[in-house]
Amino acid sequence: MNLKMTWRLRLFHLFNYGILSLFALLCMYPFYYIFIYTISSPDAAGRGKVTLLPIEPTLNNYILMFQNDGIVSAFAVSLSRTVIGTLLSVFVSALFAYVLSRKQTPLRSFMYRVTIASMYLNAGLIPWFLVMKAYGLNNNFLLYVLPGAVSAYFVLLVKVYIEQLPSSLEESAIIDGAGYFTVFIKIIIPLSMPVLAAIGVFAAVGQWNSWFDNMILVDNQKLQTLQYLLWRVLNQSEAIAQAMQRLDTSNLNKMDQVVITPMSIKMTITMIVTLPILLVYPFMQRFFVKGIMLGAVKG
Repeated sequence: MNLKMTWRLRLFHLFNYGILSLFALLCMYPFYYIFIYTISSPDAAGRGKVTLLPIEPTLNNYILMFQNDGIVSAFAVSLSRTVIGTLLSVFVSALFAYVLSRKQTPLRSFMYRVTIASMYLNAGLIPWFLVMKAYGLNNNFLLYVLPGAVSAYFVLLVKVYIEQLPSSLEESAIIDGAGYFTVFIKIIIPLSMPVLAAIGVFAAVGQWNSWFDNMILVDNQKLQTLQYLLWRVLNQSEAIAQAMQRLDTSNLNKMDQVVITPMSIKMTITMIVTLPILLVYPFMQRFFVKGIMLGAVKG
């Protein structure tokens, strides 16, 4: 009986591994296809030959893209807003969550209810636009980092996590003469790293993918984000393909000069946009899962 159960169990595991492996391949193939498309000859890729391996491998798509000054500048702006915006959002949201978690905070219940309400109430696009202009954030890099400095969702996650920490640690530090800010920096932040890493992933992905604020309030080409550039490419790929043909490609081998197509432009920029997140996320995944689970224990 035990041998039969072991055989059935092995068969069950084999079936599970097969299904999960197939599912993983289905999830990974779109990214793989984009990659092999971008390193294939645009002419061959345009004929629909790309399936599992690149056809006539070349890096001309990336070389031509990065010869455009707008791509490099947009990448730098998106990277800057992601790093600065993520650090600011994590720090400020955690600080506000710490304030809400202290029972001696004046108007603590009122502020907590207002924070919850902000998750469900939205004034709309026009009031947001007017407020941003009134603060002088149009055509300003601060537009990308200040409005998202506090996230109600992040505050709730961190607040719940902090309330699970032993209060004796904070009491001991205060008895030794530490102030509340010192306690926050030297005790709360180190102990809250799992949940802070989790919201950091959320914030980084959100910042990296943001483009709407750029479209509405930023006219300065030097402040253009990579994602907004991608949106423009998706709508103007034909014109950009023609512009790419006018770039100086004298540094390329004459045999390698190929006609860049609108689809190759879309695929290349999509890969440039997606690759940083794909490289960073695996290193943050364990903190991400642990932080969400620990922060969700209490209601």
